[in-house]
Amino acid sequence: MITVNLYYTGKNGSAKAFAEEMVRSGTVAAIRREDGNLRYEYFFPMDDPETVLLIDQWRDQAAIDVHHASPMMAQIAALREKYDLHMKVERFVSDDSALPEKDMQFIKR
Repeated sequence: MITVNLYYTGKNGSAKAFAEEMVRSGTVAAIRREDGNLRYEYFFPMDDPETVLLIDQWRDQAAIDVHHASPMMAQIAALREKYDLHMKVERFVSDDSALPEKDMQFIKR
């Protein structure tokens, strides 16, 4: 599993407006229906009103490659330009191991 955190930053609420348009236009729903998409969710950092965090999770690199080759990416790129967003990206590959038992003491179930 591959998780990509995308931080979209703009000015005057543009990052939030971008996320809202992505949802309203149906683009988010379409991405969530793509084969291999496991998660596609926006979050708003409490200490930075000009940034939106997208957590984008995929089964594997092949699923990401298909997504990136789709016509939908041109629509997303156009919206990014419309809202003049800048991006920071973090990528994580799951090691599929269980949370260590010593860390479990900090998790309330």
